[in-house]
Amino acid sequence: MPDTAMLAHTVYFALRDNSGPGIKAFVAACKKYLAGHPGMVLFALTTRAHDVDSPVNDRQFDVAIHLVFTDKAAHDQYQDSPRHVEFLEQWENCWTEVRAFDSYVDSVVAAGGGSA
Repeated sequence: MPDTAMLAHTVYFALRDNSGPGIKAFVAACKKYLAGHPGMVLFALTTRAHDVDSPVNDRQFDVAIHLVFTDKAAHDQYQDSPRHVEFLEQWENCWTEVRAFDSYVDSVVAAGGGSA
C-alpha cells in the first residue's frame, strides 16, 4: 500500500485488574490520552462482549482500541506524541498482555451500505 493509504491501528489489552472499576479507570485513561490526535479519523474504544460466545472468538482481552489514521505518517506522529508516551509510562504496568495490529485500509463501507 502507498504511504497515502489510511492506516488502522488496533490494540487489545488484557488487564491485571479486569474488575468493573479497573476497566472503567483504564477506559477513562484511554479516552484522555489516546483520543483526538492529529491525523486520527477514527477513535473507537471497546470492551469485550462477555455475552458473545463463538468458537472463533479470542477472549484473551478486556479492552480494545481501534484507531484509523489518515496515513502512516500520522500514525508515526501519534506513536511519538507526548500524550501517547505519557499513557504508556503511566499505564503499562496495568496490563498483563498487549497485542497491536496495524493494517492499511483497503476500503470502507458506510453504515448505509455505500463505499468510501
